Amino acid sequence: MTATKQSSYFPTIIFFFITFCCFNISNSNGRSLSEKLTWKRLIIVDQSGEEGDHKTIQAAIDAVPSNNVDSTLILVKPGMYKEKVTVPEDKPFIMLSGRNAENTTITWDDSGDIYTSPTLSVFASDFTARYLTIQNTYGPGEKAVALRVSSERAEFYACRFISYQDTLLDEQGSHFYSNCYIEGGTDFICGNAASLFQKCRIHSVSEISGAITAQRRMKLGEDTGFYFVDCRVTGIKSCTLGRPWGPYSRVVFVNSYMSNVVNPNGWDDWGKPTTHSSVYYGEYKCYGPGANRSKRVQWSLHLTNEQATALITKTMITAKSRIKY
Repeated sequence: MTATKQSSYFPTIIFFFITFCCFNISNSNGRSLSEKLTWKRLIIVDQSGEEGDHKTIQAAIDAVPSNNVDSTLILVKPGMYKEKVTVPEDKPFIMLSGRNAENTTITWDDSGDIYTSPTLSVFASDFTARYLTIQNTYGPGEKAVALRVSSERAEFYACRFISYQDTLLDEQGSHFYSNCYIEGGTDFICGNAASLFQKCRIHSVSEISGAITAQRRMKLGEDTGFYFVDCRVTGIKSCTLGRPWGPYSRVVFVNSYMSNVVNPNGWDDWGKPTTHSSVYYGEYKCYGPGANRSKRVQWSLHLTNEQATALITKTMITAKSRIKY
């Protein structure tokens, strides 16, 4: 159906993109001149202990002072870091950076609860991560979060998030994900944040039409939702684009490729038909074999050009705001 409901409730989502310089490792301790000029604090993590300041990522975060106000780069050297990591609320302005997500991994295998199982939990505002793989290796059968984000102005660039159920708990706050890879089987992007996913690959490993998203918007006036722009949806068998964790769940796909793994129905109501009139599930100019809307559920929305333009304006143009550390 063409979108006619909630048209006045597109949120103004402002994402703050932190301006930073690329870095090079050019001397024995990994500190380049550009890093010294750009960052007020630089901490090197090297699990071998041969170079750097700490062997574990958590130790590096612990070394940042409470109530931090200085831009801090934590540079993680390549390796498999087997640890649970928490960035507490009183340590904002941290960038956690690898060199390449293919060879820099934070991994753990906890399960059972979305709030205690995450491999990486972020509670501090103004957090940035780039070039990292964050995974929970527990596997199917239990909730096993790789990344939990519960803070304002969090950004992720060229990262990979891998688990099966509830991979990314995008809990609350305003977040931006660019060129990331997100893999899971059930509700693997969930929570009630206001988040923009740009040029990300969303990969379903579900065997039984598991949902990609479980967005938890609870009230009509909440400016939250998941927005996927220029993304790619792939997988191994079958999936749906989302199901409502909250009664006003809001998810929109714009200009995104959908492979044939996307179920023709597109969306699932999680056995809650009363949500048909309250959820906001929209698509605009998506393409690929999974984007055919001829069999979509009637309560999903085929966005008009006007509505899509308003959405893109509010999520993309305002996103050009910049702050500097």
